[in-house]
Amino acid sequence: MIDISLQNVKKGFGGTEILRGVSFDVQAGERVALLGPNGAGKTTLLRVLTGALEPDEGTVVLAAGKRVGLISQIPVYPEGYTTEDVLRSAFRHLDRIREKMTALEAAMQTDDSPATLARYDALAAEYDRLGGYNTDFERDRVANGLDISPAMRAQDFASLSGGEKTRVNLARLLLEDTDILLLDEPTNHLDLKSTQWLEDFLLRFQGTVLTVSHDRWFLDTVVQRTIELDQGVCQFYAGNYSFYIAEKQRRYQEMQKQYEKSQREIAHLEQAARDLRLWAFLGNDKLYKRAFSMEKRIAKLQTAPKPTSARKLNVRFKERELLGDEALVIDDLGKSFGDKRLFEHLELLIRPGERVAVMGDNGSGKSTLVKIILGEITPDSGYTRLGPAVRTAYLPQLVTFDHPERTLVDTLIYDDKALPQDARDRLAAFNFTGEDVFKTVGSLSGGEQSRLRLCMLMKSDINFLILDEPTNHLDIASREWIENALDDYGGTLLFVSHDRWFTDRFATRIWELKDGKLTDFAGGYTEFQAYKARQTELTLAARHHEAKAPKAARPARAGDPAKKLARLEREIEKLESAIGDLTAQEEANATDYQKLMELGSEKAALQEKLDGLYGEWEALADA
Repeated sequence: MIDISLQNVKKGFGGTEILRGVSFDVQAGERVALLGPNGAGKTTLLRVLTGALEPDEGTVVLAAGKRVGLISQIPVYPEGYTTEDVLRSAFRHLDRIREKMTALEAAMQTDDSPATLARYDALAAEYDRLGGYNTDFERDRVANGLDISPAMRAQDFASLSGGEKTRVNLARLLLEDTDILLLDEPTNHLDLKSTQWLEDFLLRFQGTVLTVSHDRWFLDTVVQRTIELDQGVCQFYAGNYSFYIAEKQRRYQEMQKQYEKSQREIAHLEQAARDLRLWAFLGNDKLYKRAFSMEKRIAKLQTAPKPTSARKLNVRFKERELLGDEALVIDDLGKSFGDKRLFEHLELLIRPGERVAVMGDNGSGKSTLVKIILGEITPDSGYTRLGPAVRTAYLPQLVTFDHPERTLVDTLIYDDKALPQDARDRLAAFNFTGEDVFKTVGSLSGGEQSRLRLCMLMKSDINFLILDEPTNHLDIASREWIENALDDYGGTLLFVSHDRWFTDRFATRIWELKDGKLTDFAGGYTEFQAYKARQTELTLAARHHEAKAPKAARPARAGDPAKKLARLEREIEKLESAIGDLTAQEEANATDYQKLMELGSEKAALQEKLDGLYGEWEALADA
């Protein structure tokens, strides 16, 4: 069954055609990525699907009776609406059923006719089927998963930041009975924990998902198929982001081979046509027709365009040799803001050539740690010290320029004291060519400004590069440009990032800040994830072993704690077995979202009871 169907959809603005005959179908239950460079028309296409924009030509058909939700559209709520009110608004359809049930309950005080009872039973069954009795649990589950705190839930929605509003709106959309999710950069305002929660949700979601995203790890995890929108038309790839990259390169190489083959054939035919015309000139008129036929064939072959691929940066950092064994020393470092302790007693050493990723949830202190290292914030205790001959360069999360009215070439001439030709050569190496160099800095996109700042950093003799969210809010092409620039950098690297693709590519060491403590792991991101999963398994196994450990037998008397212990252990064993059965049922129903929610609710209730029994058991065991 098809949930989304577009046929020859065209859309333009101000005489510029954005969509040039887009056609594709999305099957029910598919998770599809919509990729393309900035300005390709991805958001325009999503707005056409929701009906916010009318296509100039073509047809858009959505499955009848199915609800569609778009994350980038934030409704206007009444004045005084709290975040909790917004979350509760996801259950308006259930509220209407509940109101009808309440009215019938009042009517049944005087009317107990079979028809009234039947109507009430039908409404109660529908209310139960749609999860009406689990709304509080679902609301808490989604809010906790997306890091919407109790304080934020009590706050006026209008007072939230743009990113917080987007996060709350995503939560509302997930709570609604939505069949088709249209997600426009859903991970932009999420930390790593919330992003991973969203991935798990979407993997279990039974509806259809069409997502625009620059988060390559998210795309690899979630999507099954990729549609690339470029120059107003679509190309299709039957896999996730990694498949798309490999297949796109394979297609380019194949097209390049075909183009080179056609060029060789053109050269051969042109020589043959010249020879035929020469022989015809010498008296053989029949050869003119053969030459003319060859020239028509040459004209057809020449219409095939030369395949192109994205131009990669061809740049290298001008590195300075780092002498000694220390790039950075952190000694007994601590920092708090009010009652919130970010970290204390940090003892760390970065050696030359290491690539350290600083990770953690929003507000854990990552950027604060970087700013202490840069000397922008004073620690409460301890100190940081750069090694001898260390020369640092810093790329902030939000790039700014003192003179945004200047052109790119003037910025390098005045700020970097570069000669005009040297400035243009350096800009060209970073894909600023032609008239681009005469744009004002303030007119550049966020990705272009980061690229320009990196171009300016590279002129220095540096050996310690510090980056704060270098890929945040950049499109995939801009992220790849930065990565290409860093590939050949051999100095020391310290960076804060939520971009798992970037982190996995560059990190050789992980610092994770969590609950005021720092985990220092020697290895890359993939190894770190495996390590964390193993630690979780060991913790759960230790708890299970502790709960079931045999105790020394002793005579049981009336009211003896030993007797109570034996009873508690039997109850604990039964609950553990029941939870194990529910886990098996979850695995068996991995594609049934409604069933998973029911099982999750039942499992949570049993786990809460089991935790209580563990507490009783420990108290008795100590006695």
